[in-house]
Amino acid sequence: MAEKIVVDDERDPRLDDFRDLSAADRRPDRPGGRGFVIAEGTVVVRRLLRSRFPLRALLGVERRIADLEPDLTGFDVPAYVTSAETMANVVGFHLNRGVLAVADRAPQPPVREIARAANVLAVLEGVGDHENLGALFRNAAALGIGGVLLGPRCSDPLYRRSVRVSMGHVLRVPFATLDAWPSGLDLLREEGFRVAALTPHESAMPLRELGGGRVALLFGSEGPGLTEDALGAADDRVRIPMSGGVDSLNVATAAAVAFYELAGRG
Repeated sequence: MAEKIVVDDERDPRLDDFRDLSAADRRPDRPGGRGFVIAEGTVVVRRLLRSRFPLRALLGVERRIADLEPDLTGFDVPAYVTSAETMANVVGFHLNRGVLAVADRAPQPPVREIARAANVLAVLEGVGDHENLGALFRNAAALGIGGVLLGPRCSDPLYRRSVRVSMGHVLRVPFATLDAWPSGLDLLREEGFRVAALTPHESAMPLRELGGGRVALLFGSEGPGLTEDALGAADDRVRIPMSGGVDSLNVATAAAVAFYELAGRG
């Protein structure tokens, strides 16, 4: 069981893992820094507790730590209890959810391992907005997508904002970096996937006309979408038909529509 420790001094060095979360140059969830995974709120913290990421500590007000006590059985970590004011001074802003948890990062699973366990994959290029990335992971979890592969210029899915927007689902949907781009897509073909690039271009086939089997869906960044290299490396170009006057959807919204369309495929 986690050990509850009351702390009333915001300068206590034991709270350093949680300090200055709003300072971009000192944020502890930056992979170039300490590289922590940070969960906010009881719902997301519970998902962190069930994930592969090794828990380090919790910080919260008494009521929120008490809410989590049944979930903390078997965790030998400190659970720091403090006031809302002290907590705000430590993290750098007022936290409405009342509790944070910090974990270490864990190694990514191999791309081939994710591919072999999936029927539908999401493959991303240039999705650099943390909120879009978090929403996309939440959609992937909701609609049974087997994993997410990150191509070039994607933001880090373990940034605090992405974790929060995903409601912690980024901690359970398998993901890995596809380092070779776009040649790494050949690995997916070796595993039996058809690579389909999402584009609003009218020459692309409607998504519903895409044949059966295992599918890797390519999604590009907001605005420019997929690069020509990525489009050229796909087996098919597919689009979501839309009413006149609307030229595109937010990437997370487009992903949700595409995931729903393919979710029933075996």
